[in-house]
Amino acid sequence: METKNKKMRMMTLDQMKDQDIGEIGTADRDKYEFDLRMELLGEMIKSVRKERKLTQEQLGQLIGVQKSQISKLERNTKNVTIETILKVFRALKANVKFSVEMNESEFQVA
Repeated sequence: METKNKKMRMMTLDQMKDQDIGEIGTADRDKYEFDLRMELLGEMIKSVRKERKLTQEQLGQLIGVQKSQISKLERNTKNVTIETILKVFRALKANVKFSVEMNESEFQVA
């Protein structure tokens, strides 16, 4: 069997995302990046909770919610308020920093 030497094209992760999901600034790419950040936030909550040697039930008691809500929060942070996230991290004695980026587009008040 004859083999053909094909050169594999190397791509960075960002190039692959641009090609498969869309370039930065497109709706699909923005949704992907948002979903990824929310998934990472849930993982951070779980990681810090375990580091503090707390069960989901114990963390829930600290902030006044049921164990099931902590479980849901760790799996999916898309439908949670910033206030709840701050309560969780305060209970875990962890610092939270948010950053806000301003778009360069023109801003007008009607």
